Amino acid sequence: MKPQEKMTNYRWIICTMLFFATTINYLDRQVLSLTWPKFIGPEFGWTNDDYGNITAVFSLLYAISMLFAGRFVDWLDTKKGFLWAIGIWSVGACLHAFCGIATAGVITGTWMASFSGAKELIQTVGSTGKVVSISVLFFIISRFVLAVGEAGNFPAAIKATAEYFPKKDRAFSTSIFNSGATIGAMIAPACILYVAQAFGWEASFIIIGVLGFIWMGFWVFVYRKPDVNTRINKLELAYIHQDKEIDSYTDVPEGKDRDKKLSFIQCFQFKQTWAFAFGKFMTDGVWWFYLFWMPKYLQTVFGLEGTKQVLPLTVLYTIVMISIYGGWLPSYFIEKKGMNPYSGRMRAMLIFAFFPLLALFAQPLGNYTYWLPVIIIGIAAAAHQAWSANIFSTVGDMFPKTAIATVTGIGGMAGGIGSYIIQKGAGKLFDFAGKNDMSFLGFTGEPAGYFIVFILCAVAYLIGWAVMKTLVPVYKPVVAYH
Repeated sequence: MKPQEKMTNYRWIICTMLFFATTINYLDRQVLSLTWPKFIGPEFGWTNDDYGNITAVFSLLYAISMLFAGRFVDWLDTKKGFLWAIGIWSVGACLHAFCGIATAGVITGTWMASFSGAKELIQTVGSTGKVVSISVLFFIISRFVLAVGEAGNFPAAIKATAEYFPKKDRAFSTSIFNSGATIGAMIAPACILYVAQAFGWEASFIIIGVLGFIWMGFWVFVYRKPDVNTRINKLELAYIHQDKEIDSYTDVPEGKDRDKKLSFIQCFQFKQTWAFAFGKFMTDGVWWFYLFWMPKYLQTVFGLEGTKQVLPLTVLYTIVMISIYGGWLPSYFIEKKGMNPYSGRMRAMLIFAFFPLLALFAQPLGNYTYWLPVIIIGIAAAAHQAWSANIFSTVGDMFPKTAIATVTGIGGMAGGIGSYIIQKGAGKLFDFAGKNDMSFLGFTGEPAGYFIVFILCAVAYLIGWAVMKTLVPVYKPVVAYH
């Protein structure tokens, strides 16, 4: 008697690859936010507004790129689309290192300077408006390349998840690979700040940027579609394809062909698309604000700069790691309570939406110790990541696989626009508050500005959830048609 064949688990290898890609994505994204307060800003004479402009433009470019990245991934398919995405953003990450040389070249005409030579040339000029504007321009160009590439990460990752996991497992698998964002943010301070301190801020961009090229070498050999992947046996393939295809949808006009792919324009005709997009618009900027501004917050409000930020930032993002259980909660509602995937996820997202309200107390409790806002923001950010894993999974619940990357890209565009608004507004608000000694609920100057933004971040999730639930009150899967 033959022993019973065991199911392979190759889908988790794919999930691991997605995890590492997302980790690298956020490492690349974090280098600037960690190095600008102590190293880059003083070298070029940047203000909060200058940095806010760079992060805001990055968010806008990311938003625009997301609109097309999803369609690009659907067109090229998962494997090639991911290779192009991470290749482009890795080039963009490395380009940041040469912004100082380029700035010195434009101002002094010397283009062959070394990193240290470029610093000396800029110092001879002094912190002039020209140095600021030119350096900001070159960093924006580098962020543009980074944004174009990074825009492909989540559409490709969500598409790969839909290809390798049944619906009931997608939120959990998404929460696992999405935890790479937290891991990247968690290890970034220790890696980047010490490298910048020892070898210069330029080295931190190059070293982190090279990681993406290493990942590409593995992806070429690891990824194949489940149906043609010889490392997957019949049991695992059957598990992956356990969901029954939806064959009806009330919003499809009578007589239309339900077997065609959704066009780009057709994706905008569904309330499901707008619900996902609004949820991303309201909440993505919150996560990016925490990601881009927490190093400056610790420096401005508590006097922590450089390597002194390593421990609090590491603790903050260690707390965020609890978000990995965000994918388990909807599975509980689906399997134990008998809810459909959408209802289970929305129930879980409502629970997660209440935790960011703790951010209302971050600034007041900071009067006692900086550890209290660090812990509170860690919990709020964990809630975001749990929310994020589930809102991504709603796309796979309601749209055919051929449209998942496209709709994810549309939502990513909306999230990028939301982030642009908060990044641009934060930079201007902090400079205004600092220069004019603005007062707000007992706080003065830049701390008052941070308090205002924390309040907005706290209520964003409940607003997003309410609008999503209004647009799509019940589970309604979409079927492609022409």
